[in-house]
Amino acid sequence: MSKAKWVVDSTHSSIDFTVKHMMIAKVKGTFHTFAADIEADPTDLTSAEIRFEVELTSIDTRNADRDNHLRTADFFDVEQYPKMTFKSTSIERDGDDEYEVTGDLTLHGVTRSETFSVTFEGSGKDPWGNEKVGFSGKGSIKRSDYGLTYNAALETGGVLIGDEVTFSIEIEAAKQA
Repeated sequence: MSKAKWVVDSTHSSIDFTVKHMMIAKVKGTFHTFAADIEADPTDLTSAEIRFEVELTSIDTRNADRDNHLRTADFFDVEQYPKMTFKSTSIERDGDDEYEVTGDLTLHGVTRSETFSVTFEGSGKDPWGNEKVGFSGKGSIKRSDYGLTYNAALETGGVLIGDEVTFSIEIEAAKQA
């Protein structure tokens, strides 16, 4: 394959996250609204250009009260910082279809370099002749690195909300005509 522009199919893609709750369990959530600009040869991502934009208002943890709290100034402050963005800065091969994608992640007004593991899952044509590719990604960030420090102490020791947020990303994209 050669380098091409790819459009994310949001109906077959997801950005999910997990964070520790009360130091004993994990809470999962997803972001429903996101977009990406991908210019890549899917069989060799080392020269790819990847840009993601996530609408933080689209957060869904299956609890409306919690989601609304996460949108406030205690957490994301979506009035002031409505998006989380990622722009790749370097991509290194880490196996046949495995890559380490490093880039600038901007969240809550703070930009930091973060690295995510990405797997090229394959390519094919859909029943209508459109060329499609699939990628999986995973990684984690510390929310405190982005000024997201809201928390509450527990009687038993420890804190209500963990600092590490783990992401799981599934992307299906179509070759732009």
